[in-house]
Amino acid sequence: MSAEPRPDTELAGLPAWLYPLGFWVGVVLLALGLLVPSAVWVGVVWVAAVPVLAALWVALSGWRTDRRLSVAALLALAGLGLVVMVRQLL
Repeated sequence: MSAEPRPDTELAGLPAWLYPLGFWVGVVLLALGLLVPSAVWVGVVWVAAVPVLAALWVALSGWRTDRRLSVAALLALAGLGLVVMVRQLL
């Protein structure tokens, strides 16, 4: 039994609108940081969080259709968590 085919607008488990939306929200937040410099950290955190949120989306939404892709996304998140933990030790 093969999985149902994905639409052409979907790439690597992400809907076509998700990553660009995250990018443009980050651009707006960073631009607002120019007006309110004390809040620029919100834009920086958002830009760093977009790939993490994308990996979570892929891991959770694709579990039933493409388990290998979901496991790869979870491994990427685990690797990122390991980097953060080792960074805390240094």
